[in-house]
Amino acid sequence: MFVAGSLLAAVSGGAGALIGARAVQAIGAALIMPSTLSTVNAVFRGKYRAAAFGVWGAVISGAAAVGPLAGGALTQWASWHWIFLVNVPLGLLIVVAATVTVPETRAAKDRPGADVDGALLSAIGFGALVFAVIEGPDLGWWQPKAALNIFGWEWPVTAPISAVPIAFLLAAVALTLFVFWERHRERVQRSALLDLGLFSFSTFSWGNLTAAMVAVGEFAIIFVLPLYLINALGLDVMGAGLVLAAMALGAFFSGASARHLAAKFGAPGTVLLGLGLEVVGVVVLALLVSGTTPGWLVAAPLIIYGLGLGLASAQLTGTVLRDVPVAASGQASATQSTVRQIGSALGTAFAGAALAVSLAITLPPALSSVGITGEPAEKLAESTRQSAGTLISQLRAQGDASMLGDQTAAAVRALGAGFADATRWSMLIAAVFLLLGFVGALRLRRVSTELPGESRRPAP
Repeated sequence: MFVAGSLLAAVSGGAGALIGARAVQAIGAALIMPSTLSTVNAVFRGKYRAAAFGVWGAVISGAAAVGPLAGGALTQWASWHWIFLVNVPLGLLIVVAATVTVPETRAAKDRPGADVDGALLSAIGFGALVFAVIEGPDLGWWQPKAALNIFGWEWPVTAPISAVPIAFLLAAVALTLFVFWERHRERVQRSALLDLGLFSFSTFSWGNLTAAMVAVGEFAIIFVLPLYLINALGLDVMGAGLVLAAMALGAFFSGASARHLAAKFGAPGTVLLGLGLEVVGVVVLALLVSGTTPGWLVAAPLIIYGLGLGLASAQLTGTVLRDVPVAASGQASATQSTVRQIGSALGTAFAGAALAVSLAITLPPALSSVGITGEPAEKLAESTRQSAGTLISQLRAQGDASMLGDQTAAAVRALGAGFADATRWSMLIAAVFLLLGFVGALRLRRVSTELPGESRRPAP
């Protein structure tokens, strides 16, 4: 399915077709990730467990950082179609290799029915939550700022309230109903999308909460950094990919050595060490960003961040699944993967919202400092905000031939400085979520010292 989605994306002729193809890819990816994690959890036990999760985490973390570099190279030296076409031979090779080498692991299905209602409620709830966070800056958090059009239906700007708080309310209602529905499925002994009994393991509960906070922070960084590197600093896609590859260097190195640290400090202790490095790396990076920061100086704290990423990712996953019975590995891994995916979606949403709000604050004074004020400044600031900084790159490429004439260079410097200031705020918000993850990891370390039987009680 992922390969099919990649083919559809490669031949897409417009934005709508491309987004639809990406949705097909997402379904395939959603089937792959929990399966890999549950297989690692079921197959590797004892002394091999830490090493297996270390490799798994290093690959996941490192690949996320290498992706922009590979994508930049393919886009710059071939075409954007190849960022999707490259998945076809890789996907076919992996299908053959997995069929030959990966053992089958499955739990006995002893309950009837498919939890369609639970799936719909969770999709509505989390979808509405992400929608509200993403669209808040544009539609208005309370009072409508713009009309919302969905399939020909319009929420007008004259409405007494924005669609955003309604979306938040819909998310709260749907997710509350989801919990009650899953409890009902358990009572009547029918298959449920989510086994709420897994959360009776304190390590599973606190581990997932920690993973959610960490995912929000990590994906907020991955979302904002490329925009800053390309638009504010003026790097090409390959240059931005090289800077981001610094994360991969750190993640691959620390992921490979995580099992040795876990043997000495324990998996929860290694998670704390990794999250500490992540927080330090992000805070240092936030202090360094400006409109003129050289790329190598941005890469330096990213190495520190990557080291923490490789340590935290794998060992956190292993700790979350530590007390889960092998028979429940599939659902536990799917839950953990879902938590991470929701965190990543919210991280992108929070980062985008923070960037949009910050740009509205930082760009006008930056333009005023170079003598661009009034309506022209307002239009420039709004266009930059709406394009997530792409206008800066366009003006830089046009030079004096742009609509600003000989003011173009000054405007580009001012917009770059304002974008860097907004990036700093987004980074600091990401650091707050990573810090919340660190606090959760402290609690996780405490509950993980309990005997497995003791941990099977509801987390407070």
